[in-house]
Amino acid sequence: MWVDTAYALGGGPGGGGAGGGGFGQMIVVFGMIFAIMYFLMIRPQQKKQAEHRRMLDGLGPGDQVLTSGGLFGIVSKIREDKVWLDIAENVRVRVQRSNISSVVGKGGGPKSKDGGDKDEDDDDE
Repeated sequence: MWVDTAYALGGGPGGGGAGGGGFGQMIVVFGMIFAIMYFLMIRPQQKKQAEHRRMLDGLGPGDQVLTSGGLFGIVSKIREDKVWLDIAENVRVRVQRSNISSVVGKGGGPKSKDGGDKDEDDDDE
């Protein structure tokens, strides 16, 4: 009695279970899952990394940047993997090049001292 029930649930000889798909179908499903993961997660991340690398390669003195720590500054000097940022008058910090998260403004250099150094969006005064 139990053997007949177990055989009926087995899906027949070589069926591989209730679905009867076997090993080949399982490989196809895993391949499709990998393809979906690649196009939805891995490929966009690689594109983002390549764009960030291009942004860092194009970095130059006078660029206004934002670091991953939240510091805004103007690039004053670049050496290999280090970047010197002017964040205030007579205040210079050194950060790793990879910590630059975005370029806010290109070129321009330090702001002039004739009173025009207040940004329109500064609201700290």
